[in-house]
Amino acid sequence: MKRHRNVPYGQSILCGVLLTLILAVPCFAGAPTKDIKQTTDRILAVVSDPALKGPENEKKRRTLIRQAVDERFDWEAMTQRSLARHWQKRTEAEKKEFIMLFGKLLERTYLDKVGSYSGEKVIYIGESIDGKYATVTAKILSHSETEVEVLYRLKDLNGDWRVYDISIEGVSLVNNYRKQFNSIIVRSSYDELVQKLKEKVADKD
Repeated sequence: MKRHRNVPYGQSILCGVLLTLILAVPCFAGAPTKDIKQTTDRILAVVSDPALKGPENEKKRRTLIRQAVDERFDWEAMTQRSLARHWQKRTEAEKKEFIMLFGKLLERTYLDKVGSYSGEKVIYIGESIDGKYATVTAKILSHSETEVEVLYRLKDLNGDWRVYDISIEGVSLVNNYRKQFNSIIVRSSYDELVQKLKEKVADKD
């Protein structure tokens, strides 16, 4: 089995992550995996619904997928970890705005790619729980037998396991954005970062 070690971190990566939500059949029955599976079923229903096919239904399809993802991803935790030390300096209004922009950034960059599934095989291979934190491991198997490992990191919020980070072949989504955001803030300003995000998410509004 070939294992892909140098996967570029971009649209194809989180596209593959979302495909694990759609396609993977868990072989472990723990609560974190079950919660991801619940989201899986909702997204699969949207992607496979004939009534939602075609470009005329793109906006509705994207909205339904986003609603399903919103219920599984902890956007505030992901945003806070991505801004790191800059988070505490923000006002409540700024935090609320940045959480919204961060969620839209991932939606605009990745969620539209979910429909590109072309027969990849995905399987959940493990789950570990440490108190309120858990890791669910999945693998994406391509047609060329390339193997990509995906780790979902979750936290238990009142019995509901929510994703706060995703790692693909050891590359953390949160760490990746933390470096990008910090670079812009240090080089320019927080306001410049917000402006750049607004420009990115405005393309399809």
